[in-house]
Amino acid sequence: MSEPKLFSPLTLRGLTLRNRAVMSPMCQYLAVEGAAQDWHFAHHARFAAGGLGLAFVEATAVTRLGRITYGCTGIWDDAQIPGFKRIVDTHRAHGAATGIQIGHSGRRGSAARPWDGAKPIAETSGAEAAWQTVGPSALPEREGYPVPRELSVAEIEALIEAFGQAAKRCLAAGFDIVEIHGAHGYLIHSFFSPVSNRRSDAFGGTREKRMRLALLVAETVRAVWPEDKPVFYRASAVDNVEGGLVIEDTVALARALKQRGVDLVDCSSGGMSGPATFSTAKIRPGYQVPYAAAVRAGAELPTMAVGAILEPKQAEAILAEGKADLIALGRQLMAEPHWLYRAALELGLADPHAVLPRQYAFYLERRAAVLEP
Repeated sequence: MSEPKLFSPLTLRGLTLRNRAVMSPMCQYLAVEGAAQDWHFAHHARFAAGGLGLAFVEATAVTRLGRITYGCTGIWDDAQIPGFKRIVDTHRAHGAATGIQIGHSGRRGSAARPWDGAKPIAETSGAEAAWQTVGPSALPEREGYPVPRELSVAEIEALIEAFGQAAKRCLAAGFDIVEIHGAHGYLIHSFFSPVSNRRSDAFGGTREKRMRLALLVAETVRAVWPEDKPVFYRASAVDNVEGGLVIEDTVALARALKQRGVDLVDCSSGGMSGPATFSTAKIRPGYQVPYAAAVRAGAELPTMAVGAILEPKQAEAILAEGKADLIALGRQLMAEPHWLYRAALELGLADPHAVLPRQYAFYLERRAAVLEP
């Protein structure tokens, strides 16, 4: 009997992941001036012993004003490196590779934390006052929301450089993978989508011009990221709003990203008209898997499936049917940090206890013997 595909290794450039299970970037909103805190370490320590092949640190801003909220992590300063290195070292000690997602909030910045409503900050003074957001065009996310300032070409070029400098700091922290955040209505996505980009210069108009920022960021990051380390790109594969991006747009982008050295596309969706990741109206098990399958086939590029992947057999089927190469789990891992152990049992891995640290396996092997009928 063959081993489950979920537990097969995957090699991308010089990095081999021991299995296909990935911890998705999950924002914690508890950073201080962008720096990871003890909470971030404790949060990741829960998953480090879970046997994952890869774990991602949350969406991390490349500039101070590129944060979504005041609690978001950042990598714009060398002082932020040690907190991330502590997390990387913890995952590595337990055999998992570690990635970081870098991005800029664009017009969706200056927001309250989710448990405070996630809406634009109203205060104009104080320690957590609102700041001016930016975007490709002076178009608010929705009616009544703050109008972002349209970025000049010089400012765009400076932000591209900020991505490169951030990638250098990610390397200093020891990350194995860097993922460019081009989804969920944030800056790069807002340039690509015709819903939010009404420019008529080299960064707007045709699809090729609208994808220019994404491609220049990819080129800049790839230029400073070691040849043997992978670069990922998270995309909102479709906007799910009238006049927005459709899957053919993202396939075209993925082809162009591939030419610039991006190794995998992480396929999400939505976010152009609000925080899609907090909405449950359209979420159903595996609802974004078709996007990963379409990009994988159309661009001939590895993909990661994400979004309401809850059960081991569901994950195994996605991989076995060639719809994606990696499986990202977020909320499910928060509820069940040792999800992969359950997967090993349910999918019939020859030695299910091998996914656990030996001190866990020592006890749970004996537990399994007691539970046998």
